[in-house]
Amino acid sequence: MGTFAALGIAGSGMTVYRKWLDAVSDNLANLNTVTATSEDAFQARYVIAQANDTQGGESGGVHVAGAAFGDAEGRLVYEPTHPLADEDGYVRYPDIDMSSQMTQLIMAQRGYQANAAVVDRARDMYSTALTIGKA
Repeated sequence: MGTFAALGIAGSGMTVYRKWLDAVSDNLANLNTVTATSEDAFQARYVIAQANDTQGGESGGVHVAGAAFGDAEGRLVYEPTHPLADEDGYVRYPDIDMSSQMTQLIMAQRGYQANAAVVDRARDMYSTALTIGKA
């Protein structure tokens, strides 16, 4: 594997981690989104990553294969004074665990940082290689 391949692999990793960060931040932003019991709750989004097929000539790396969504049922909460409450006093909240989302946020952030460091090291190697013959 050459240095150019390292850039491609790290770049694909950065893309996947960025999309993971986007999904987690969207989940956290909608943590307290209330809907009526007759409607679906906000569905948490989860990124599905898949390794690139190295048999087809690609140099490795990963890509986003799709997204999975959480339960549309959500959780029912008794809030009789809420404007969206049904006749029994219930509203629907998304079934999102904040501590789990924060853990995923940290993991995605660290993965992004690690891939960014690989890109920086590869760039430094290119710069050094270009100056070797200039004496």
